[in-house]
Amino acid sequence: MNKLLQSYRLGDIELANRIVMAPLTRSRANAQGVHSELAMIYYRQRAGAGLIITEATAISKQGSGYVNIPGIWNEAQVKAWQDVTHAVHDAGGKIFMQLFHTGRVGHSSLYGEQPVSSTTTAPPGKVMAADFSMQPYEAPRMLGAEEIPGIVAQFKNGAENAKKAGFDGIEIHAANGYILDQFLRGGVNERMDDYGGSLGNRVRLLKEVVEAAVEVWGPGRVGVRFSPYNGSNGMSDPDPVETFTYAAKEMNEFPLAYIHITEMGAPEPAKITRAIRKVYKGAIIINGGLDKERGEELLEDNTADFVCYGMPFISNPDLVERFRSDLPLAAADKATLYTPGPVGYTDYPVAKEAA
Repeated sequence: MNKLLQSYRLGDIELANRIVMAPLTRSRANAQGVHSELAMIYYRQRAGAGLIITEATAISKQGSGYVNIPGIWNEAQVKAWQDVTHAVHDAGGKIFMQLFHTGRVGHSSLYGEQPVSSTTTAPPGKVMAADFSMQPYEAPRMLGAEEIPGIVAQFKNGAENAKKAGFDGIEIHAANGYILDQFLRGGVNERMDDYGGSLGNRVRLLKEVVEAAVEVWGPGRVGVRFSPYNGSNGMSDPDPVETFTYAAKEMNEFPLAYIHITEMGAPEPAKITRAIRKVYKGAIIINGGLDKERGEELLEDNTADFVCYGMPFISNPDLVERFRSDLPLAAADKATLYTPGPVGYTDYPVAKEAA
């Protein structure tokens, strides 16, 4: 046992343990997508993780569909992230930036244009607009084929800026109903051209984005995140096992540092991850409501190579030490997940302080 605490090589990087901090949206940036010193403190506090994956970070204004999320498309944003990476590295940690474009998820008040997607259908529900009011999602426009290289270019620019900011690598966010997921999943992609219909066509944009990212970073410092069963943002697929084992197999072409699978919504725990394990040759990170014991089991039976924790890292900045010493975990205050300021962000004590 205790594989969670063993050092392990991930792509080009040696990690101190197999515990990964999940990408966690916290909405602490300003309206221009620039982080404050609070983010530096927050990530430094959690540098005991073998790998930190940042909150989803927008690659462009067009892809910034939430209020007060960070970006990585301009110099002010890069500078703020440099402070974060320096702090994490000084504390002995490793950190990847998660890059995303929200696609149809968002509101025109945030980026000044109609949302774009693989479909003209709006997701169900409401979203927070720039004035903090809740508004119905707007119908997106379907991207023209001539516009798709521009989306790839946005991801490449984000990858280049993440490198300037001092990250150890990047994760391409192809999950949770954002633009790459909108193209991947058959329940949302309505295109009739080379980017829609067949599995090969639906995975095409992801492959082009990954290829561009690998040109910047090399394959050993690029990961991809999938969420095969997550129904958030109106997502669905007629056959998630077929879709995502195919997509994972296609990732062998590069090869990546890892595939990151969130099992949220899966009808049978770890089934999709085991199916992907059979076709994908690289490392796998698994995520989805796991505790220490379940994480150990998934490493022991070789379902995954790393275990990713989200909510526990919010309220336990010293999560790795708590696992090592079998200490109880603090519960997160869900009321402060997205509120501005340090409360519920940088003020959770480590175990020794709590005692």
